Amino acid sequence: MSTYSTAILDSFKARFTTTPRLFFSPGRINLIGEHVDYNDGYVMPAAIDKGIWFALAANNSDQINMYSHDLQEEYSVSRFDIKPHKGWQNYLLGVINQVVEKKLPLSGFDCVFGGNLMVGAGLSSSAAVECGLIYGLNSIFHLTLSTLDMALLAQKAEHTYPGVKCGIMDQYASLFGKLDKVILLNCRTLEHEYYPLILRDYSLVLINSKVQHSLASGEYNIRRQQCEEGMKIIRSHFSDVTSFQEVTPAQVEQLKDKMDEKVYDRCLFVTQEIERTQRAAQHLQNNELEAFGKLMYETHHGLQHLYEVTCPETDFLVERAKLEETIVGSRQMGGGFGGCTINLIHKNDWAGVVQRITAAYKAHFKIEPEVYEVATSDGTYEAVEG
Repeated sequence: MSTYSTAILDSFKARFTTTPRLFFSPGRINLIGEHVDYNDGYVMPAAIDKGIWFALAANNSDQINMYSHDLQEEYSVSRFDIKPHKGWQNYLLGVINQVVEKKLPLSGFDCVFGGNLMVGAGLSSSAAVECGLIYGLNSIFHLTLSTLDMALLAQKAEHTYPGVKCGIMDQYASLFGKLDKVILLNCRTLEHEYYPLILRDYSLVLINSKVQHSLASGEYNIRRQQCEEGMKIIRSHFSDVTSFQEVTPAQVEQLKDKMDEKVYDRCLFVTQEIERTQRAAQHLQNNELEAFGKLMYETHHGLQHLYEVTCPETDFLVERAKLEETIVGSRQMGGGFGGCTINLIHKNDWAGVVQRITAAYKAHFKIEPEVYEVATSDGTYEAVEG
């Protein structure tokens, strides 16, 4: 039992008389394959060893009682009165609403949740909350949902109550993750393969820039529109194309004079990134981590110069990483304009390497970055107490 899970169970037992079951839902990283989930590409996420713990128990009533251990806030509602609510409650209520709408056998329950997943660091804490709750409810109330059913339900829950039109990657990774594996997910077909991630002499280290620029959401929508515009032009010249998976960078280059400059850049990045992610999977299959790391650097270059979703802070962290021989790969991770860089670092004095980078970053931006070493994990599961 971890410190976090023990705290969640103790908190539950201090509030309720029911007997809980314990569930863990991990956050996720995405090693490569950025901004291609909504462009029918491939992504390469992995569940990580940091996440959200849930203590759950049916209470033989119509009342749903929830307590956020980290925020020390409680919320209760009748299962017949589920509606949106401002704050953390929405991520849970959205899941409950989806269960109710599907007319699945749900009654009242008691719930305490919390964990060690850093909110705002790009590790998908919202997906971990959604997936942990639906997994636990599926087990306790025998809802008979498949793992894919749960991922899709959790995604729809986030679309509706919090109102975030996320792709499927976060929920998929949280539920389908495997220890020492990454997932190569085909975002068009929702089919996946597992590839080994045997780090041995390397560590995965996240450096949180501690910035999130305000233009992120608006610019995200602009990128989607630009890719859609580019796809229309591509289809007008290559009639057999149905998605970016079927388009090569060379084909995009042929149409450069047919596209707006920005549209061309976006489409070139997407096709390059789809190819990069597939090559990256083969490097992992062959345990070629240094070659994999080079592709991470290539991705950041594309995010910076073609997709234009990086920022001075994350660019600084990646450029500084290139000066360290023991860092074989680094890139911005997530939607962009801030957040974390993900770094593949040789374990030899990685702490010293990171200290030099963070000190330089602090001196330049007057911001103290956060550092997390992460490892892979199995997807959402029920834990055994004791």
